[in-house]
Amino acid sequence: MRSWDAPAPAELVYVVGDVHGCVDKLHTLLTRIDMDAGDHAGGSGKVVFVGDYIDRGEASADVLRFLAEMTADFPERIVALMGNHERMMLDFLADPTGAAKRWLRYGGLQTLASFGVGAGLTTDSRNAGDLLDAAGDLREAMGTDLVDWIKNLPLSWSTGTLWVTHAGADPDLAMSVQKSKALLWGADTFLSQERTDGQWVAFGHQPFETPFAEQGRIAVDTGAVYGGVMTAARVDPSGDVRFLQS
Repeated sequence: MRSWDAPAPAELVYVVGDVHGCVDKLHTLLTRIDMDAGDHAGGSGKVVFVGDYIDRGEASADVLRFLAEMTADFPERIVALMGNHERMMLDFLADPTGAAKRWLRYGGLQTLASFGVGAGLTTDSRNAGDLLDAAGDLREAMGTDLVDWIKNLPLSWSTGTLWVTHAGADPDLAMSVQKSKALLWGADTFLSQERTDGQWVAFGHQPFETPFAEQGRIAVDTGAVYGGVMTAARVDPSGDVRFLQS
């Protein structure tokens, strides 16, 4: 097992774990981040969201609209990445009668309901007309600007030796050439095989009871939508990693 240097971002960074429609926990966590950043002499810090803003929780529409507004109003401070659930929703909008209808089984029904559409659909819906109507109604309810905002979400963000992705990264590939599948859905070897390039990867996607920062990995999904807390990792340029929770 190699000896790991501490992460070395060029600025104070807060990495926020999966939201999944839990808007109240999100607002509480952001308040705590603002309070913490206010006590930091180096400035307000960057706030980076790992994705999965939608599905399973009841307020997905509110979360998306809030984050779209925040990234527009504070582009130098707020970064939102794409998660696999946003990817599934975009795939459903593009082809709701094909394989993308699996989204309904992974929390898509709650997201549709949060936009006031999709009544009558179930996780097993197969009727092409119903699925097409739901996709069309969702696109209309979201509006072009919000759909485009999601389409343009980046898959990773980095500063110094710290990278932020949704689901981790393939340890066999340099961070600059990662494939979208690994960034959005994870790599089988991510948790078992150490990187050799000294880069740290902060990630969500897989819920843990307790967040951790060890051996080049920083886990920030603590299952907020399943009744757990919502977590942000505070990564200081000094290498110190602490966790804030709501």
